[in-house]
Amino acid sequence: MILYLAMAVVASALMALGLLMMKTRSTHLPKASGANTISAIVAWIRDPMWIGGLGVQTVGWACYVIAVSRAPVSMVAVMGQGGIALFVVASVVILGERATPREWVGIGAIVFGMLLLALSLGGGETEGAFEPATLLMFTALLTLIGLAPMAVARMNASGAAAAIFSGIAFGLGGLFTKAMTLALAGDNGSLALRIVSCPYVYSVVAANIIGIVMLQNSFHSSRAIIAMPLSGALSNIVPIIGGMIVFGERLPAGSMPAAMRVGAFALTIVAGALLAGSRDQLPSDPVVVGSLSRVKT
Repeated sequence: MILYLAMAVVASALMALGLLMMKTRSTHLPKASGANTISAIVAWIRDPMWIGGLGVQTVGWACYVIAVSRAPVSMVAVMGQGGIALFVVASVVILGERATPREWVGIGAIVFGMLLLALSLGGGETEGAFEPATLLMFTALLTLIGLAPMAVARMNASGAAAAIFSGIAFGLGGLFTKAMTLALAGDNGSLALRIVSCPYVYSVVAANIIGIVMLQNSFHSSRAIIAMPLSGALSNIVPIIGGMIVFGERLPAGSMPAAMRVGAFALTIVAGALLAGSRDQLPSDPVVVGSLSRVKT
């Protein structure tokens, strides 16, 4: 179990690095919206730094698949919160964005939550039966919740609506990944045929593409130190809740490990709220962008 949770940490770090690479290009690439969506995405793909970041994210996702195939998705999601902390630190150091005391408290809450989770291992955690119909209803409900902020003009303008929807999409992608690993397990027939006929494979691809597009759009309007925590917190909270509702994941049998696990889940939610609550504005001259400008001149 510990090996696969360590794999989840590696996946989280790689995904954070990939997103950082993509964020550095947000001021140079167009926003994907309306009739401009396809041409904007093509421009992203043709950008070496952006596509490189996507490649790093893909490697991180592969590590995530390995982790979630052997560990409860809710636990993997909590470990994934470490990527938010790494991204916030990188945003301050590399992008020149400022961190408030509130945001540093959020980072500390994430680290402490991961420590509680690690200490809760070995407490007899179990998984129940997977309910496909429940996953379908859970997906429909969260999609409606994710669309609601887009009806608020202020949230659209600030990039918060796009960040929220991206987090929900990534979170659902995590649940679809768990369902995919369960569907593809075993030796019943050809693996290639099972992959082609598995609906969760296409759901994973669609959810992650939507998540990437929406998060990149959010990067155009908001600071990375806000957009990533808001998206990342939701992308991890969704599998935590969904793991219990859809996959019947249970708390450890012992009272102390169970309390530490609940504490880790609670800190995940609190940390996401703290990191997403800052109202500081996007720097007018981030370190990376400023450096590029000086090189060109």
